[in-house]
Amino acid sequence: MKTAGLVGRNSRTGRTERAVAALCGSHWRKWNRRNCLGIFLSCAAVMALLLLCACTSEPSKPAETKPEVKTPELITGRSAFQKLYISARGWNADAKPYRLESTVTTDGNGQDGKSAVWRAGFASATARSAKPYTWSGSVADGAPEQGVNPGTEDTYSPTNSSTQVFDMAFLKIDSDQAVATAQKHGGDKILEKDPQTPVFYVCDWNHNTNQLVWHVIYGASQDNAKLRVAVDASTGEFIRVEK
Repeated sequence: MKTAGLVGRNSRTGRTERAVAALCGSHWRKWNRRNCLGIFLSCAAVMALLLLCACTSEPSKPAETKPEVKTPELITGRSAFQKLYISARGWNADAKPYRLESTVTTDGNGQDGKSAVWRAGFASATARSAKPYTWSGSVADGAPEQGVNPGTEDTYSPTNSSTQVFDMAFLKIDSDQAVATAQKHGGDKILEKDPQTPVFYVCDWNHNTNQLVWHVIYGASQDNAKLRVAVDASTGEFIRVEK
């Protein structure tokens, strides 16, 4: 009887354990499926978000660079001469100037003694050659490139009166001072009558009087000048009205 009872109890216990195991296994499978499904859905959501961002975001555009706007630079004759003289001495150590002149451009009218283009001629006695140099601060059409530009070398004769060299120490009066003197000797009346009249400058050596002279010229060219006033480039004194 005891044996039979034990067998019965063991049989019931075995069924119970199997039932519990089956129940637990069922819950585990359900939990495992739920978690796997959750992980799958989470991954799918992340992938969808990444794809959405990739599709909707615009590629970054490089910063737009605006073209540099060049502005003209206008300077006085002595300032330009110093720049040109340095370049000429690099060409030949004994280079000396024989002429300095401004050029009329649309960048400025020259009435304040400044210009956007200055040109100087230099001569070397040892090399018996001459060479022009141009300084440009102009942005006008057809103007020389900004900076100092060398010209074409040519032969030079010291006996040529039109290319008489001078010592730069004589150039004490600047172009703005020269035009101030010229204004007092007819220049003011020219500009009062026609305020658009350009003014340009020529500085050279007068071998007859041994003077360095500023020629202040009112007009677009020497041939069509309305007025020419000579001013001593060493003292600033008025010399004469040339026209």
